[in-house]
Amino acid sequence: MEVVYFPAAVHPPGAALECTYVRIAQAERTHAVVLSRPAWLWGAEMGANEHGLCIGNEAVWGREEVADGEALLGMDLVRLGLERADTAEKAVTVIVDLLEKYGQGGNCMESQMAFTYHNSFLIADRKEAWVLETSGKYWAAEKVEGGVRNISNQLSITTKIDREHPELKEYAKSKGWWDGEKEFDFAATYSYVNTARMTTSRGRYCEGYKLLNKHKGSITSEVMMEILRDKESGINMEGGFMTTGSMVSVLPQQPDLPCIHYFTGTPDPARSVFKPFIFAPNMTQLLKTSSPTFGHDDPVKKQPRFQSKPDRRHELYKKHESAAVVMETMEGKGKEMLNGIQELEKQKISEMESILQKGCLDTDQVVNLFSQCVEEELKIYS
Repeated sequence: MEVVYFPAAVHPPGAALECTYVRIAQAERTHAVVLSRPAWLWGAEMGANEHGLCIGNEAVWGREEVADGEALLGMDLVRLGLERADTAEKAVTVIVDLLEKYGQGGNCMESQMAFTYHNSFLIADRKEAWVLETSGKYWAAEKVEGGVRNISNQLSITTKIDREHPELKEYAKSKGWWDGEKEFDFAATYSYVNTARMTTSRGRYCEGYKLLNKHKGSITSEVMMEILRDKESGINMEGGFMTTGSMVSVLPQQPDLPCIHYFTGTPDPARSVFKPFIFAPNMTQLLKTSSPTFGHDDPVKKQPRFQSKPDRRHELYKKHESAAVVMETMEGKGKEMLNGIQELEKQKISEMESILQKGCLDTDQVVNLFSQCVEEELKIYS
């Protein structure tokens, strides 16, 4: 997982855009974005744009088969939503329009083994939040009215549907999933989930909800980081599908205060640093968390795809990987290293809180905020 920045841009009429697998029409203007993404693809798992819009996605499965053909990945849709919308609701519109036009599908893993899924999205800006969940080209969206809300690897929108695909219910009826009589429940209809048990069964969705609910009304960035580090709940995943990157965003409702986005850019948040990023004019590229690129020689671009797997590790990833070995094998040195990165994170959170309280922002400092923190982290590992 890399953390990368792309500036706002103006594109010529009729320009095309190469996404992970397919080419689509480019927008006239795109917003500046910061993304946390698997280094092999075009899109992103999660990210933010210069207007304080944030989007993250999760894999979901249900009754509708996942299309075999290559189309837009859910991760492409995350980046497209961030590049083309300046509010959460506009991002919903951007994503569903693209879904209708180009569809979703294709291998979601850099491997010859196919791993495909539908997508759910958590979309938030300074003023509102939406959950958008898909099943093929069909979708439902829920406006979050308050409290806490999370998504995981299952459909979670039930009877509160604020926007939907025009044929959502008719299609379910035609497939015999819904009788047209009882109240329409999207998750129950389009998946095999018993929605009454959804928040009580032991799974990542339920555990995430419980952790959020426990802190409802007093969730700080530190609480959020603690939740993302929780291993017992399965939120912080270990094993074959480990947590490879994490993100926490603070979106103040006052427009004069900056949005602050924290990214790890490294696996396992329990031994990673959440590093702050703030959008500013004349941003510089985030070189130490950007992976090498391979152009036309990239095995993802050549047919048949994924015939080889190049080394995509960025500089921070390599150093973090070595540090992880030290933390596991050398108790004294490992503890010292862990204390060092925890102190660095605390210091950065304190600096960010000071910015939010005072409302003063030195744009010259902000330009290199994330990169500077990466340098300090690298020093601890060295």
